[in-house]
Amino acid sequence: MSGLGTTVRDTSRNAPADRVPVRLEKRSGTGEWEFRTRAVTDAAGHIANLLPEGLELTAGVYRLSYDTDSYFEHHHMAAPYPEIAVVFEIQRPGATVHIPLELSPDGYATRWEGA
Repeated sequence: MSGLGTTVRDTSRNAPADRVPVRLEKRSGTGEWEFRTRAVTDAAGHIANLLPEGLELTAGVYRLSYDTDSYFEHHHMAAPYPEIAVVFEIQRPGATVHIPLELSPDGYATRWEGA
């Protein structure tokens, strides 16, 4: 059983980034992005598993898109990144992956935490 989680932390506030909409897409064989699912970070800035029951991570290229514009607007901050897209490849079907995102109005960083 695969899983895909994410945690978003606002380093400028030293706090979890709550209520960040996140969209998951997979690149098709023709290069088009196909919508898979969406969720919103909780008060801890966390989404435990973006995959609804029955949806598995198969091999391929995926994109997580974070709607940071709505988050920054909610916190009355201006930022040049209205959306952050993290593109990654799953090579082993059924993988469990967690992608943390650290953001601030001036930039962002992420890293791979996969099994």
